[in-house]
Amino acid sequence: MASTSSETPSSSLSSSSSSSSIPGSDYDVFLSFRGEDTRHAFTDHLFEDLRLKGIDVFRDNNKLQLGQVIASELIQAIVKSQYAIVVFSEKYADSRWCLDELAKIVECRKNKGLKVVPIFYHVNPSDVRNQTGPFGKAFAEHNRDDRIDGEKIQKWKKALTEVGNLSGEHIILHQS
Repeated sequence: MASTSSETPSSSLSSSSSSSSIPGSDYDVFLSFRGEDTRHAFTDHLFEDLRLKGIDVFRDNNKLQLGQVIASELIQAIVKSQYAIVVFSEKYADSRWCLDELAKIVECRKNKGLKVVPIFYHVNPSDVRNQTGPFGKAFAEHNRDDRIDGEKIQKWKKALTEVGNLSGEHIILHQS
């Protein structure tokens, strides 16, 4: 789904969520975001705006433990959603958890028709697509981590490239 300047993700979801549902879906939207970057600001506002429009949203409210495998509850929420809104922020790719979510989102996009809307929150979409800037720095760290195999890293990179190539919203920080 492409967003235009007059159509925000919430307005386009509101107009289409009831008319085109995926059988077996429990949620209209799954929100993927890096908590420390956006939870108490942008993502909270987006979550509330969607809820006020009657859109059923899943967002993880638990603090994630370092090194944990993505919870089965999150996997099920992704699988049982019609849309995924991915809020890419500066530290999104620092989180293996976020990258595992993103890989599952891409898998569901291909296999189940999950619609994906990226939001580039204070990051350049080309940094997401090409894993440069803060995304490149994150992958330099992941490559040094012996606990992460190369196949998983390639899966993450492919997912970032795929979702980074989708039309979405680009929110930039205004300098005064």
